[in-house]
Order: sequence, then C-alpha cells, then structure tokens
Amino acid sequence: MTTHNTTARVPTRRWRIGALLGIGVLVNYFDRISLSVAAPQLQQEFHLTTGDIGLLFSAFFWAYALLQIPTGVVLDRFGVTKVGRWGAFLWGIAATLTACAGGFGGVFAARALLGVAEAPGFPVSSKATGYWFPRRERAMATALFDAAAKFSNVIGVPLVALTVVHLGWRWGFGLSALLSLCYFLAFYLLYRDPSADSKLSKAEHDYIVQGGATPEGVSQESSLNMLGYLLKQRKIWGLSIGFAAYGYVFYLFLTWLPGYLVQAMHMSILKSATFAAIPWLFATLSDLLVGGWLIDHLIAKGHDETRVRKGVLVAGMLCGLAVFGATTTTDPYVAIVWITIALSGLAAAAPVGWSLPSLIAPHGGTGTVGGIMNFANNMMGAVAPIVTGYIVGATQSFSNAFLVAGVVLVIGVFAFVFLLGKIEPIPEPGKDAVRRVGGAAKAGTPSATR
Repeated sequence: MTTHNTTARVPTRRWRIGALLGIGVLVNYFDRISLSVAAPQLQQEFHLTTGDIGLLFSAFFWAYALLQIPTGVVLDRFGVTKVGRWGAFLWGIAATLTACAGGFGGVFAARALLGVAEAPGFPVSSKATGYWFPRRERAMATALFDAAAKFSNVIGVPLVALTVVHLGWRWGFGLSALLSLCYFLAFYLLYRDPSADSKLSKAEHDYIVQGGATPEGVSQESSLNMLGYLLKQRKIWGLSIGFAAYGYVFYLFLTWLPGYLVQAMHMSILKSATFAAIPWLFATLSDLLVGGWLIDHLIAKGHDETRVRKGVLVAGMLCGLAVFGATTTTDPYVAIVWITIALSGLAAAAPVGWSLPSLIAPHGGTGTVGGIMNFANNMMGAVAPIVTGYIVGATQSFSNAFLVAGVVLVIGVFAFVFLLGKIEPIPEPGKDAVRRVGGAAKAGTPSATR
C-alpha cells in the first residue's frame, strides 16, 4: 500500500523520457521499413532480381550487427547524450543518400551507412532506460521502446506506401530522412541524463535511484578477457542462439512481409501495406501488455522472477511456430492470422530478451553480454533476407522460406530451455575457479569427509 501510494505521488518525467526513446525507435524503424515498401519499384527501375533485393535488405544488417560490440564500448565511453545525438543525425543523412541513389551500388552503400548510424539505437534506449527507471518498472519501460519497433509497421508501412505510390520511391526515403532529422532536433533539445535534467524533481530522482536504477557515470567497458570468459559460458550461448532465432523470424517479416503479400498473394502495394499492418498492430499490443505490463504485475504480486520471465520468453517463442501455418494456405486472410499469432508471440518474448543481459551478466559485463546477444540477433537479421530472397527466387514460393524460419525457431526454443538455464548472474571471472578449487579443498578435509 505504501509503495502504491508513493508511486502515485511521484511525478512522471521518466515516462516522458521513455516516450521520447520510443519515438526514436519508431523513427529508426521507419528508415528500415522504407526499403521493404519501395522494393517492388526499385526492382523494376533498376532491373533487380529477388536475390539483389535480399542483398539490399542485408546491407543494413551486416553493418548494424558488426558494430554492436564496438558501439557498446563507445556508448560507455561517451554516454547516452552524445552517442544518441550523433546517431539520430546520421540516420537522416543515410536516408537522404538512399533517396539520391542512382542504382544498386548507391542504395547498397546508403543502407550500409544506415546500419552504422542506427547501431546505437537500441543500446542507447536500453542504457537510458536503466538510468531513468527503477527495476520494478523496467519491463514496461523496455516494452515501450521495443513495441515502437513493431508499431512502426502499423503506421509506417501505410504512410510510406502512400508516399511511394503517389510520389515515387525516392520520396518514401525522403520522408524517412525528414522524420529522422526532426527526431534529432527533439533528442538534442529534450534528452538529458537524470542528474543533468533540470525538470526532474528530487522526489522522482530519489524514487528512481532507490528503486535500483543503473548508476550514472559508471563505466562498463569490457576487456577482451571478459569477452573471452563470457564466450565460454553455456548461458551466453543459450541466450545468443535463442535471440538469434528470434531475430531471424522477426527480420524476415520486417523485410519481406509486404513483398510476400504482393508476390504470393497478388496484392497491390497499398493493399499489402494495410494487410501488413495487422500483425504488427497485434504484436505491439502483445509487447506492451504481455512483455511489459503482465511481467511487472506478476513480479510485483510476488511470483518468482525467473519463472515469470522465462515462462513468457519460451511461450512467446513457441507461439512463433505459427509461421508453419502460413505455409499451408493460399488465402491471404488465413495467412495473416497465422503470421499475426507468430509475431504476437515473438513480440511478447522480445522485452524479456532485452532485459536478460542485466540479469545474467557478471559485474562489469552487462554491456558485453548485450553486445554479444544483439550481434547474434542481427547477424541472423542479415542472413534472413538473403536466404529468403534466394529461396523465393529458386522456388517462386514463400512456403519453403517460412518452413526454414520455423525450424530456426525450434532451435531457438531448445537453446532457451536447455542452455540458458536459470536466470541468475554468471560468476565473475576468477571467482568461479576459486569456488571450484575451494570446494575441492573442502572435500579433502577431515570435516568434509566425516
């Protein structure tokens, strides 16, 4: 009762910052989905194959994935404010260059630059959320910006589609560039870390800090020794393989869903945009209500934190297997139902995945664990569009591409169940060995053998 009353009296500056971060991810994903919508026009104008389109989709993800771990180091060194500002500015530049491209090479280079520019996007939001929110609100705060990635497809796909159909694909990327530069101005003017925010009240600051917020100014820079140590941990491999499987299916639909509806279901660009928005709308709601609110609510009620988080994680991935259903129908309405179930399940699991690095990392290793996880996630994000493009090109069907996605998800579920284990911190480097040696020594003492 006391906690509830205290929470009710606390101002809500932190939620305004959370909304700002969510808008940033929303704009971030506008840039990504623009190519998905514009792909049919690009393919026609530049005489590209489906394999070429797959390569264009992947150009972003290769750059984005390879910079995840370096971005974590830079973010810890220079902070949320500086890295967030530069990233938002470069988003707009990359989108502008895409609109000006004269062929395959120009689009490929611009998409790769976009991957570089947007690499800090989720790490910045995750780190800022740690600064601004107590642990008991972390799931909902994380779901807020993660759900924005899904909601971008609800409003972004139709908006970009209208622009592309009536003004051409270049104007679609121009719209993304304009929104990116507007967000840069908003972030530049409005974002500060809690200690530097003049609009944050003392009551809310104390509430955030006492609730377990990440301390500001504490470097989490990880050495190569820490990286090597973490790569030897079964728990890290379980997290990475599982989240990589999630990334494969998520990015398959992020890049190819409009094209699937146009090519396989014979829809117009505008109609495909409307249909594509449906599963993303339900995914947004699932992200917020299940991955965010429900988890915080159950933990606040006293349920075991590990069981709640891992239960939602595994159940969400299992729902993702509904992608198999889309291979059994040629009815667009039935296909959308199956895809909606799959994406809603994955969306519920996503905030849990983003919360795991801070829950299982040894002291000083949170940034590195997050970098490893998101590297694996986005490497599969780079592979998915290419594999899908070549499968569709070879078979003239998306069915086999969806079957591959389902198999990948099965592997991910096994990784979460059998490799991730209990959600608890990994022992710090050196202490695990000391603990084992200490245990062996005790086993040899008279007191231990009695």
